[in-house]
Amino acid sequence: MLELLTGAGLASSAGLNAYIPLLAAGLLSRFTPLFDLAPSWAWLEHPATLVVLGVLLAVEVLADKVPAVDSVNDVVQTLIRPTSGGITFGAGASSFTTDMDTGDGSWWPIITGAVIALAFHVLKAVSRPVLNTVTAGTGGPVVSVIEDVVSAVTSVLAIVLPILILVVVPATAAVGVWAWRRRRRRKRERGAEAPA
Repeated sequence: MLELLTGAGLASSAGLNAYIPLLAAGLLSRFTPLFDLAPSWAWLEHPATLVVLGVLLAVEVLADKVPAVDSVNDVVQTLIRPTSGGITFGAGASSFTTDMDTGDGSWWPIITGAVIALAFHVLKAVSRPVLNTVTAGTGGPVVSVIEDVVSAVTSVLAIVLPILILVVVPATAAVGVWAWRRRRRRKRERGAEAPA
């Protein structure tokens, strides 16, 4: 059960920011006794991997704070965030049990993580343009910081206290669904106000 919560928490975090959960898994495995990556995922804690992930994180954090650029970044991240979700679910789940180690050819943890990350990514990607439009671009950077904090906290909690993922992931999903519904409602209102 804990391996699934850890995997789900890391994958959902990847849907908000692809690199934070990868870095969290690599850094916590390399520098603490809290998290041990299975041998097939040990490359995540290699110094070169951590440096590359740090640079990519800096680029994503900056791009996600600029209105309009954040939407372009979301298009690019449509492949990256699910990939990160698959990797982090597989790495996180296999840290608890060898039954979940994808080194034996089992792909279901990777596919599950990719689907979870894609769901969170889609919620983020469809709500951000609405937020930028409604707030004239001022809300995007604020929400981006909140997303980064949620991604970081979720990543650490998924590794250290995975049972809390039962609260964090549904709450994050609920906020995303609320934002998506709000977008649809605003679109309908604008359509109704348009001159015939």
